[in-house]
Amino acid sequence: MTDPHRPFTLIAELTYRCPLRCGHCSNPLDWAQRRDGLDTASWSRVFAEAAELGVVQVHLTGGEPLLRRDLPTLIAAAHRLELYTHLVTSGVPLSRERLCALRDAGLDAMQLSLRDADDTRADRIAGARVAAHKREVAAWARHLDIPLTINVVLRRDNIDGVDASIALAEELGADRLELASTQYLGWALVNRRALLPSHAQIARARASVAAARARLAERMEIVFVLPDHHAGAPRACMDGWARRFVVVSPDGLVLPCQAAHTIPTLRFERAGADRSLREIWRSSPALDAFRGEAWMPEPCRGCERRAIDHGGCRCQAYHLTGDAGATDPACARSPMHHVVTSALDGAPALVQLRTRR
Repeated sequence: MTDPHRPFTLIAELTYRCPLRCGHCSNPLDWAQRRDGLDTASWSRVFAEAAELGVVQVHLTGGEPLLRRDLPTLIAAAHRLELYTHLVTSGVPLSRERLCALRDAGLDAMQLSLRDADDTRADRIAGARVAAHKREVAAWARHLDIPLTINVVLRRDNIDGVDASIALAEELGADRLELASTQYLGWALVNRRALLPSHAQIARARASVAAARARLAERMEIVFVLPDHHAGAPRACMDGWARRFVVVSPDGLVLPCQAAHTIPTLRFERAGADRSLREIWRSSPALDAFRGEAWMPEPCRGCERRAIDHGGCRCQAYHLTGDAGATDPACARSPMHHVVTSALDGAPALVQLRTRR
């Protein structure tokens, strides 16, 4: 029987630093006060301890992981441990020569974020003129035979361009396209009123994705992540709290997801401080807090979906209700569901986004 709490994936947040200023950024609101707490040797030790724990793949992300000068060394360390090594990047900054070096160090695959198929809109969302360079990066990946996923975070101002984004991913030779609806935490929660699409926009996007999947079934995988604000049911956030994913933040916190450190009632341990990653994973009170089903309130505990969505997102529950143990308000059965539906009603056509400075 598979261990219900055996992690398969390490999400290594190498830094919170980033050259872009996207209004849906998942970085902490106080990101500028945080520093990269793990050096090259510390991250290499984290990789080794993750492999011992049963992890088989590592996602190198941020912020922007390319801002780590030791990135080739870190990729080589993961490769020696036979971890499938996946770079999650904006492509800024990156040269063809550096991408060659990353591939030669053992990089297995890359996810490249695009903002829109239209360069003007894409650059406005990113807060920098980078769209043309991102297309160059995609071309380099294809020429270097690096498996490529294109990621587009969907929001009100780009979701109507889903058809064009699909066409661009096809043109760039992507193996996989992720059309990922914004998750409203961090900066995205601050900017939620400006970012939330309408039900009609979601319906049109779903129809476009369905048609494209049928047409491109043999050539490109298309993943469409429906926003739980519209679905009436929560997603299985990270496949459940501390079940399949272990996250290590730039300052070394061992987390069940990237935003868990924003729940003030939980105290997360730091990798390499006193205990090994295995010890932290197996017995950390913070990681145990929402594992399994014993913590669930009604209506979750008696719900037939509890083994599917695992109670939804604990961070969303905290930030929308003040209680991390509450039923996720994205669920139509939640007594606090109105905090989600009210956000969808009467949103203004244009709201000034707050971006990182």
